[in-house]
Amino acid sequence: MTEALVLGGGGAGGIAWITGVLAGLADAGQDVTGADVIVGTSAGSTVAAQLGSDLSLDELFARQVEPELQSAELMAELDLEKFGADFAAMLRDAGTVAEVRRAVGGYALEAATVPASERRAVIESRLPSHAWPERTLKIVAVDAESGEPRVFDNASGVDLVDAVAASCAVPGVWPPVAIGGRRYMDGGIRSAANADYAAGASRVVVLAPLGGVELVPTDRPLDRTVEELRANGAEVAVIEPDEASRTAIGPNPLDPATRGPAAEAGRAQGRALRIR
Repeated sequence: MTEALVLGGGGAGGIAWITGVLAGLADAGQDVTGADVIVGTSAGSTVAAQLGSDLSLDELFARQVEPELQSAELMAELDLEKFGADFAAMLRDAGTVAEVRRAVGGYALEAATVPASERRAVIESRLPSHAWPERTLKIVAVDAESGEPRVFDNASGVDLVDAVAASCAVPGVWPPVAIGGRRYMDGGIRSAANADYAAGASRVVVLAPLGGVELVPTDRPLDRTVEELRANGAEVAVIEPDEASRTAIGPNPLDPATRGPAAEAGRAQGRALRIR
């Protein structure tokens, strides 16, 4: 069987929660990190890249909960309800999904943010290794001008740090990332999980820090994509934060202070899950 691991977006809290859940699943004898294919979007792209390093799950978990090991982060405010309302107002005149993405891209390109070099340094500090892993890793971003998705992998000729930075470039919060003469924004603008890029796998495990919430209108919502994967014969397990994890992540998943609580809650949730 071909196995795929899909890791969705969800800010610093999402990175910590995903890491905790993966560690908890391994604690319970259900380690899924050896999947043949890993699809990473935004926060999930960070964890996907981290899994390609030489660090164990316990070591990656420690980097979330132990202050002296935590990566350097920038504080950002993100009220998901307000974020969604602002986007709804901005996109009122956008009809198709393609028009929506281009409108969001225009917003991202015009927004005042921290310098790109400052944000890139954050991504560098998150990744224990800056080399692409040998197994298939798909990192999803969106072209800010055309609105078209772009999947980076080890055959793309793109630096891993740049690929992850692009996938994590939340519009209006972090700067779009320049790669090959184009500028890219958060892959979550296409879909919070982009689980359809796991098509062809026999077994798919999806970790979705945002649950079924999509930041903008999409033609690839998680529930529909999961139905399609199952209709094509795949076994699919979807893991969303439980009540304790949602509380730990809190209303602003971009807040670095959520890392410890979210990782601990995720690990407890992972230990209690039975996905096989």
